[in-house]
Amino acid sequence: MPLSPLGRWGPPCPPEQALRAREESAKGWGVKATVVVRLKPEVLDPQGDAVRRALGTMGFQGVRDVRIGRIIEIEIDDALLAGASPEEARARLTKMADELFANPVIEDYEVRAG
Repeated sequence: MPLSPLGRWGPPCPPEQALRAREESAKGWGVKATVVVRLKPEVLDPQGDAVRRALGTMGFQGVRDVRIGRIIEIEIDDALLAGASPEEARARLTKMADELFANPVIEDYEVRAG
C-alpha cells in the first residue's frame, strides 16, 4: 500500500491534497524530534558488512566499514507536553527510545529534539 500525504501507510491521495497536508504539518503544530539508533560499536553488523562488500564490487574501493542504523522521526502534540520543561520533554522522548525504539543491550541511540 502506498504512503499517505504525511508519510503514513494508507490509500493514495491526489498530489494537491498531499502538498496541502505536508504544508499544514510543517506549520509548527507539535514538537518534532528525531531518534537516531545505531548498533553499539562492539556488536557485529552483518548488514553493514554486506553493504561494504557490495560497494567494493560496484567499484567503490576504499570503504573500510559500514554500519547500518535507523532514524525515527516523531511529532508530538503540543498539548501532550504543555507545561513541560525542555528537560522533561527530552526525558519523555528518551524513555520512548529506551522502551520501544532501541534495544539498549545492543544499540545506542541519540535523541534530537527541536
